[in-house]
Amino acid sequence: MKILSFKLGGHVSFGPKVKKEEAVWDVLAIQNELQVLPSFSNSIVDGIALGFDFVEQIRKLVEAAEKSQRAESFKREFTVIEWLSPIPRTPKNIMCIGKNYNEHAKEMGAEAAPTDLMVFTKSPTAIAADGQTISIHADLSSKMDYEGELAVVIGKRGKNIPKNLAYDYVFGYTIANDITARDLQDKHKQYFLGKSLDGTCPLGPYLVTKDEIPNPQDLTVVTKVNDEVRQNGTTQDMMFSVENLVSILSQHVTLEPGDVILTGTPAGVGKGMNPPQFLKAGDTVKVSIQGIGTLVSHFE
Repeated sequence: MKILSFKLGGHVSFGPKVKKEEAVWDVLAIQNELQVLPSFSNSIVDGIALGFDFVEQIRKLVEAAEKSQRAESFKREFTVIEWLSPIPRTPKNIMCIGKNYNEHAKEMGAEAAPTDLMVFTKSPTAIAADGQTISIHADLSSKMDYEGELAVVIGKRGKNIPKNLAYDYVFGYTIANDITARDLQDKHKQYFLGKSLDGTCPLGPYLVTKDEIPNPQDLTVVTKVNDEVRQNGTTQDMMFSVENLVSILSQHVTLEPGDVILTGTPAGVGKGMNPPQFLKAGDTVKVSIQGIGTLVSHFE
C-alpha cells in the first residue's frame, strides 16, 4: 500500500493512492461520513503504532467507499491537494547514517569506510514534502548539497532488537533527501546545524508498506539535479543493511512508531565532484527509488 499525507481546504488527512488513478482516498472523510469502524486514528503516526492492523483498517474504509453510492466524493485528485510529508513530524530527531556506502565515504575524503556505525540526527522541523519549494538558505550557506536516500519508517516500539527480528519493527519505507550545508558542517565541526536547516529533510512522496518491498537491499537510488543524473546507486552496496541499522540503533535508543532512519547515500554528491557543484536557487532535485516513486524538491 502506498500511503500519502495531504491538505485540502484546511483539512489535513491521509490515505492510500487510488489504484490506476492520480488520486488519493481520503480515509478520514470516509470514516467520518460512513462510520465504518468503531474508531480510527486521525494521526498517521498513531495509526502506524497499530502495525498492519492499521493497513487493514484503511482497506476496510476503502472497500466501504467503493461499495457506497458516493465513491468519487471520497477521492482527492493529486492536482488539487497540497502534498505533505508522509510522516509530518517524527517522535524524535530523524536518525541518519553517515558514510554507509563505501564509494561515498571515499568521495568525502575518508581513507577507509567506517567500521562502526556513524550516526547523526536532523531536527523534525527540517521535514519537507514532495514538490515543496525549499529555501537555499543563502544567508547561512553557500554550499548546500543533496543526498538521495532510502528512509525506513519504524512501526513498533523496540529496544535491543535482535537482527533476525528487525523487519518485524519496520512499518515501511519512503524516500529522503538529506540536504546538507557543507560549510556549516565544517564551521561547527559537527553535523546537526548543517543538517537541520528548515526544509532540508524532504520525505515522500509515499510511505510504502514493507510488504511491497520484500528486499530493501535490492533497490536502485537515482538522484538528478535539473535532470542530470548525479547519483546512480543500489542499496546492495550499503555496508550496514536495514536490519543491521534497526538492530544496532535499538541497542542505544528506544525506537518508536513513526521514527525515521535515513540509511545513507550513494556516491555522487555535489561536494564529491571535481570541481564541487552545490545547489543554487532555481535548481530542481529528483530522488527516485524503485518501488516507492520520485521525491521532487525545488530550491529558491
